[in-house]
Amino acid sequence: MEAGAKKKIQLVLYAAIAIAALRTGYIFYQRHVENTEAKKEAPPLKADYYVTPKKLYPYDLKSAQQLTQQPVWVREGYRFVYFPYDPARGRSDFAHETGTLGPIERLEIKDVTTDITPGVPDQRQVIAVFQKDGRTYSFPIGSLADGNYKIYSDDMLYIQDPHQLYSHWPPDVWDAISKHEVKPGMNQLQALFALGAGAPDDPHDANNRTVTYPNGGKPVSVTFRDDKATEVKTGS
Repeated sequence: MEAGAKKKIQLVLYAAIAIAALRTGYIFYQRHVENTEAKKEAPPLKADYYVTPKKLYPYDLKSAQQLTQQPVWVREGYRFVYFPYDPARGRSDFAHETGTLGPIERLEIKDVTTDITPGVPDQRQVIAVFQKDGRTYSFPIGSLADGNYKIYSDDMLYIQDPHQLYSHWPPDVWDAISKHEVKPGMNQLQALFALGAGAPDDPHDANNRTVTYPNGGKPVSVTFRDDKATEVKTGS
Protein backbone atom coordinates (compact mmCIF):
# COMPACT_ATOMS: atom_id res chain seq x y z
CA MET A 1 0.00 0.00 0.00
CA GLU A 2 1.33 3.41 -0.92
CA ALA A 3 2.39 5.81 1.82
CA GLY A 4 -0.25 8.36 0.80
CA ALA A 5 -3.06 5.84 1.10
CA LYS A 6 -1.83 4.69 4.51
CA LYS A 7 -1.77 8.27 5.72
CA LYS A 8 -5.34 8.85 4.55
CA ILE A 9 -6.53 5.69 6.34
CA GLN A 10 -4.74 6.78 9.52
CA LEU A 11 -6.35 10.22 9.34
CA VAL A 12 -9.80 8.63 8.92
CA LEU A 13 -9.18 6.35 11.95
CA TYR A 14 -7.94 9.25 14.06
CA ALA A 15 -11.01 11.27 13.11
CA ALA A 16 -13.34 8.38 13.99
CA ILE A 17 -11.63 7.91 17.38
CA ALA A 18 -11.87 11.62 18.10
CA ILE A 19 -15.57 11.71 17.19
CA ALA A 20 -16.24 8.67 19.38
CA ALA A 21 -14.38 10.28 22.29
CA LEU A 22 -16.31 13.52 21.87
CA ARG A 23 -19.61 11.63 21.74
CA THR A 24 -18.73 9.66 24.89
CA GLY A 25 -17.76 12.83 26.68
CA TYR A 26 -20.98 14.52 25.61
CA ILE A 27 -23.05 11.58 26.90
CA PHE A 28 -21.33 11.73 30.31
CA TYR A 29 -21.83 15.49 30.39
CA GLN A 30 -25.56 15.15 29.62
CA ARG A 31 -25.98 12.56 32.37
CA HIS A 32 -24.16 14.83 34.81
CA VAL A 33 -26.45 17.72 33.91
CA GLU A 34 -29.56 15.54 34.24
CA ASN A 35 -28.45 14.22 37.65
CA THR A 36 -27.67 17.74 38.83
CA GLU A 37 -31.08 19.01 37.69
CA ALA A 38 -32.82 16.06 39.34
CA LYS A 39 -31.08 16.84 42.62
CA LYS A 40 -32.13 20.46 42.32
CA GLU A 41 -35.77 19.54 41.63
CA ALA A 42 -36.07 16.86 44.34
CA PRO A 43 -37.06 18.47 47.65
CA PRO A 44 -35.18 17.39 50.77
CA LEU A 45 -36.81 14.67 52.84
CA LYS A 46 -38.90 15.91 55.74
CA ALA A 47 -37.54 15.28 59.21
CA ASP A 48 -40.73 13.31 59.96
CA TYR A 49 -39.62 10.65 57.47
CA TYR A 50 -36.64 9.81 59.64
CA VAL A 51 -38.82 9.03 62.66
CA THR A 52 -39.24 5.28 63.12
CA PRO A 53 -41.47 4.48 66.11
CA LYS A 54 -40.64 1.27 67.95
CA LYS A 55 -42.96 -1.70 67.63
CA LEU A 56 -43.54 -4.72 69.85
CA TYR A 57 -44.81 -7.25 67.26
CA PRO A 58 -46.96 -9.16 69.78
CA TYR A 59 -48.06 -12.60 68.64
CA ASP A 60 -49.85 -13.98 71.74
CA LEU A 61 -51.03 -12.88 75.19
CA LYS A 62 -47.61 -13.25 76.81
CA SER A 63 -45.85 -11.09 74.24
CA ALA A 64 -48.72 -8.58 74.30
CA GLN A 65 -48.11 -8.08 78.03
CA GLN A 66 -45.24 -5.83 76.94
CA LEU A 67 -47.90 -3.13 76.58
CA THR A 68 -48.12 -3.01 80.37
CA GLN A 69 -44.41 -2.19 80.80
CA GLN A 70 -44.58 1.46 79.69
CA PRO A 71 -47.19 4.10 78.90
CA VAL A 72 -48.75 4.04 75.43
CA TRP A 73 -50.24 6.79 73.26
CA VAL A 74 -53.15 6.51 70.84
CA ARG A 75 -52.09 6.83 67.18
CA GLU A 76 -55.45 7.88 65.71
CA GLY A 77 -57.85 9.67 68.01
CA TYR A 78 -61.64 9.24 67.88
CA ARG A 79 -61.31 5.92 66.07
CA PHE A 80 -61.05 3.21 68.73
CA VAL A 81 -64.05 2.56 70.99
CA TYR A 82 -63.62 1.59 74.66
CA PHE A 83 -66.06 -0.09 77.04
CA PRO A 84 -66.66 -0.50 80.78
CA TYR A 85 -64.73 -3.47 82.17
CA ASP A 86 -65.46 -5.53 85.27
CA PRO A 87 -62.12 -6.89 86.64
CA ALA A 88 -63.90 -9.27 89.02
CA ARG A 89 -65.76 -11.00 86.20
CA GLY A 90 -63.10 -10.40 83.57
CA ARG A 91 -65.79 -9.19 81.22
CA SER A 92 -66.32 -6.07 79.12
CA ASP A 93 -69.74 -4.50 78.74
CA PHE A 94 -69.79 -4.41 74.95
CA ALA A 95 -73.42 -3.32 74.97
CA HIS A 96 -72.45 0.13 76.25
CA GLU A 97 -69.77 2.14 74.48
CA THR A 98 -68.14 4.60 76.87
CA GLY A 99 -66.44 6.69 74.18
CA THR A 100 -63.51 6.76 71.79
CA LEU A 101 -59.84 7.14 72.65
CA GLY A 102 -58.61 10.69 72.03
CA PRO A 103 -55.76 11.96 69.83
CA ILE A 104 -52.38 10.86 71.24
CA GLU A 105 -54.16 10.10 74.52
CA ARG A 106 -51.75 8.67 77.09
CA LEU A 107 -52.80 5.34 78.61
CA GLU A 108 -51.43 2.98 81.25
CA ILE A 109 -52.32 -0.54 80.14
CA LYS A 110 -52.92 -2.68 83.23
CA ASP A 111 -53.54 -6.02 81.54
CA VAL A 112 -53.96 -7.73 78.20
CA THR A 113 -56.41 -10.62 78.12
CA THR A 114 -59.20 -12.14 76.06
CA ASP A 115 -62.94 -11.58 76.15
CA ILE A 116 -65.98 -12.75 74.24
CA THR A 117 -66.81 -11.56 70.76
CA PRO A 118 -70.54 -10.71 70.82
CA GLY A 119 -72.39 -12.83 68.29
CA VAL A 120 -69.33 -14.89 67.36
CA PRO A 121 -69.09 -17.87 69.74
CA ASP A 122 -66.00 -19.42 68.12
CA GLN A 123 -63.88 -16.28 68.39
CA ARG A 124 -62.54 -14.24 71.27
CA GLN A 125 -61.26 -10.69 71.32
CA VAL A 126 -57.86 -9.66 72.62
CA ILE A 127 -58.43 -6.62 74.82
CA ALA A 128 -56.26 -4.07 76.57
CA VAL A 129 -57.43 -3.04 80.05
CA PHE A 130 -56.77 0.44 81.42
CA GLN A 131 -58.05 2.84 84.06
CA LYS A 132 -59.41 6.33 83.57
CA ASP A 133 -60.90 8.69 86.13
CA GLY A 134 -60.85 5.91 88.71
CA ARG A 135 -62.76 3.43 86.54
CA THR A 136 -61.65 0.42 84.52
CA TYR A 137 -62.18 0.12 80.79
CA SER A 138 -61.09 -2.05 77.88
CA PHE A 139 -60.72 -1.81 74.13
CA PRO A 140 -60.08 -4.54 71.52
CA ILE A 141 -56.59 -4.83 70.04
CA GLY A 142 -56.96 -8.14 68.21
CA SER A 143 -58.67 -11.50 67.99
CA LEU A 144 -58.20 -15.19 68.78
CA ALA A 145 -59.72 -17.88 66.55
CA ASP A 146 -58.74 -21.52 66.14
CA GLY A 147 -55.76 -20.94 68.40
CA ASN A 148 -54.38 -18.18 66.17
CA TYR A 149 -53.82 -14.66 67.45
CA LYS A 150 -54.06 -11.51 65.36
CA ILE A 151 -52.93 -8.50 67.37
CA TYR A 152 -52.95 -4.99 65.91
CA SER A 153 -51.63 -2.92 68.81
CA ASP A 154 -48.59 -1.74 66.84
CA ASP A 155 -50.96 -0.03 64.40
CA MET A 156 -53.06 1.47 67.18
CA LEU A 157 -50.58 2.63 69.81
CA TYR A 158 -47.23 4.33 70.22
CA ILE A 159 -45.01 2.88 72.94
CA GLN A 160 -42.87 6.05 72.90
CA ASP A 161 -43.94 9.57 73.79
CA PRO A 162 -44.89 11.32 70.51
CA HIS A 163 -43.59 14.58 72.01
CA GLN A 164 -40.13 13.02 72.05
CA LEU A 165 -40.48 11.21 68.72
CA TYR A 166 -41.35 14.50 67.02
CA SER A 167 -39.34 16.84 69.20
CA HIS A 168 -38.22 18.69 66.05
CA TRP A 169 -41.70 20.21 65.73
CA PRO A 170 -41.75 23.83 66.97
CA PRO A 171 -43.46 24.75 70.28
CA ASP A 172 -46.33 26.58 68.56
CA VAL A 173 -47.28 23.39 66.70
CA TRP A 174 -47.33 21.37 69.92
CA ASP A 175 -49.33 24.15 71.57
CA ALA A 176 -51.95 23.93 68.78
CA ILE A 177 -52.02 20.13 69.10
CA SER A 178 -52.62 20.37 72.85
CA LYS A 179 -55.59 22.66 72.13
CA HIS A 180 -56.93 20.32 69.40
CA GLU A 181 -56.44 23.02 66.78
CA VAL A 182 -54.93 23.10 63.31
CA LYS A 183 -53.07 26.22 62.20
CA PRO A 184 -52.02 27.14 58.64
CA GLY A 185 -48.71 25.51 57.80
CA MET A 186 -49.28 22.36 59.87
CA ASN A 187 -48.94 19.06 58.02
CA GLN A 188 -51.36 16.13 58.00
CA LEU A 189 -49.57 14.14 60.70
CA GLN A 190 -49.71 17.16 63.00
CA ALA A 191 -53.41 17.58 62.17
CA LEU A 192 -53.94 13.90 63.00
CA PHE A 193 -52.32 14.46 66.40
CA ALA A 194 -54.56 17.48 66.99
CA LEU A 195 -57.92 16.32 65.64
CA GLY A 196 -57.75 12.55 65.33
CA ALA A 197 -58.73 10.42 62.34
CA GLY A 198 -60.13 12.18 59.28
CA ALA A 199 -61.70 11.38 55.92
CA PRO A 200 -59.92 12.76 52.82
CA ASP A 201 -61.88 13.85 49.75
CA ASP A 202 -59.11 12.47 47.49
CA PRO A 203 -57.46 9.21 48.58
CA HIS A 204 -54.94 9.33 45.72
CA ASP A 205 -53.20 12.71 46.05
CA ALA A 206 -51.76 12.47 49.55
CA ASN A 207 -50.30 15.97 49.61
CA ASN A 208 -53.12 17.98 48.03
CA ARG A 209 -56.59 17.33 49.39
CA THR A 210 -59.26 18.36 51.85
CA VAL A 211 -59.67 16.23 54.97
CA THR A 212 -62.76 16.32 57.18
CA TYR A 213 -62.14 15.50 60.84
CA PRO A 214 -65.15 14.53 63.03
CA ASN A 215 -63.02 15.74 65.98
CA GLY A 216 -65.16 14.14 68.66
CA GLY A 217 -68.35 15.84 67.52
CA LYS A 218 -66.77 19.19 66.60
CA PRO A 219 -66.03 18.71 62.89
CA VAL A 220 -63.18 20.54 61.21
CA SER A 221 -62.34 20.64 57.49
CA VAL A 222 -58.72 21.29 56.50
CA THR A 223 -57.38 21.87 52.98
CA PHE A 224 -53.76 20.85 52.40
CA ARG A 225 -51.47 22.00 49.60
CA ASP A 226 -48.05 20.32 49.43
CA ASP A 227 -48.98 18.71 52.76
CA LYS A 228 -49.41 22.06 54.49
CA ALA A 229 -52.71 23.36 55.84
CA THR A 230 -53.86 26.35 53.81
CA GLU A 231 -57.50 26.63 54.92
CA VAL A 232 -59.24 25.53 58.12
CA LYS A 233 -63.02 25.53 58.48
CA THR A 234 -65.00 24.55 61.57
CA GLY A 235 -68.55 23.20 61.57
CA SER A 236 -70.29 20.44 59.64
